[in-house]
Amino acid sequence: MSITQDKNTYPRLLADIGGTNARFGLQISPDVIENIEVLPCNDYNTVVDATKAYLLKVGSPSVRFGAFAIANPVIGDWVQMTNHHWAFSIETTRQALHLESLILINDFTAQAYAIEKLGAQDLVQIGGTVCEKFAPKAVLGPGTGLGISGLIPCHDGSYVALSGEGGHRSFSSFDDTEVMIWQYAKKEFDGHVSAERFLSGSGLVLIYNALANREGIKGKVMTPELISEQALSGRSPLCRLTLDIFCAMLGTVSADVALTLGARGGVYLCGGIIPRFIDYFKTSPFRVRFEDKGRFSSYLASIPVFVVLAKYPGIYGIAVALENHLREREKHESYKS
Repeated sequence: MSITQDKNTYPRLLADIGGTNARFGLQISPDVIENIEVLPCNDYNTVVDATKAYLLKVGSPSVRFGAFAIANPVIGDWVQMTNHHWAFSIETTRQALHLESLILINDFTAQAYAIEKLGAQDLVQIGGTVCEKFAPKAVLGPGTGLGISGLIPCHDGSYVALSGEGGHRSFSSFDDTEVMIWQYAKKEFDGHVSAERFLSGSGLVLIYNALANREGIKGKVMTPELISEQALSGRSPLCRLTLDIFCAMLGTVSADVALTLGARGGVYLCGGIIPRFIDYFKTSPFRVRFEDKGRFSSYLASIPVFVVLAKYPGIYGIAVALENHLREREKHESYKS
């Protein structure tokens, strides 16, 4: 009996842990995930506390296998989150939760795995024509931070998801205004300025502050939500300029990733920020900037960009990763016997 058919491997514990929220779910069969809950990370001292609170909430099921997607590099056993205070050992966490197996992968690796599970209703296309079959796909998106991954096709028609930290690549300015914003950020952070500094929730505020400083506007404390609201309502030209620049910057970075991966299979924008202003985003500077690559503008013009509207793609992606892990484990055990 294969792992997929073995009912004893269910329910499986799934989690998608970001810098702000931890999303949990239980996979009860190959294509069914239930009891999805969102818990604020700041409400819990540790990842174990949050997980136990979730399991208690859903009736304390007996679980053998778990998989967490986390907004962090996963190197070795120790995890120190970049955008949150949680730090933990994977093995100690496994033992504390009484799991037979626990795997962790980068959250955008999980987002990438989710792409193949999405339907047309989960996607909004922004420009381009059609996806090339069996071509790489780029996956990125701003949220608490900036995640970047990709799906690379294999000879059997399946895809493997990349695990990287592309959001921390150095930011590259496009025009004089972005040079000014970069210089402001360089002074603010005393050194390296990553793409994530701008393409995140806090990045919206950073862009606004740089523009306000240039205009001599002082003392206004802004939030990402306030900037977006005032930009879209027309009450603040400075907030509208902030949002325009944010989307243009995202266009540049998305094009860079598409060129790097040869993402003729499409570019997929995940994360919680873009869906909040999807109608504006369709006509924002994003697509014009995405295609503004000189000699490779025509190459990019045909690549479709999709905004992912699915509510919990990371949960579905981590389910794919856990299934892959259990299949490999099954193969390994059959070789041994």
